Amino acid sequence: MSEKVKSTTVVVTKDNFNSIVESNKPILLDFWAEWCMPCRMLGPIVEKLAEKYGDDVVIGKVNVDVEQELGGYFQVRSIPNVMIIKDKKVLHNMVGVRPEGDYTEILDSLISENN
Repeated sequence: MSEKVKSTTVVVTKDNFNSIVESNKPILLDFWAEWCMPCRMLGPIVEKLAEKYGDDVVIGKVNVDVEQELGGYFQVRSIPNVMIIKDKKVLHNMVGVRPEGDYTEILDSLISENN
């Protein structure tokens, strides 16, 4: 099966991971798998966040079936799992599907810290 990710999100792999976390922007990583129904429910929310925040936030998707090393590195035990990273530190680790507002509240506060 092929990954279908809109161009507003970044497909995160072990090859591009380091360049992504070097960003001084907040980073939202969505750890997911194609077979995971809750992940599919969260997908449109992540896409909406990517469209909303544009260049202010890096929105990445990590397919844990393909990128098992990254899942292991972050100790992902359940999916969907959304991590928000800033300055190479995981600030928030949210397991399961959450309302869009849970993510926007955190991202908005991180963006305001940058300005």
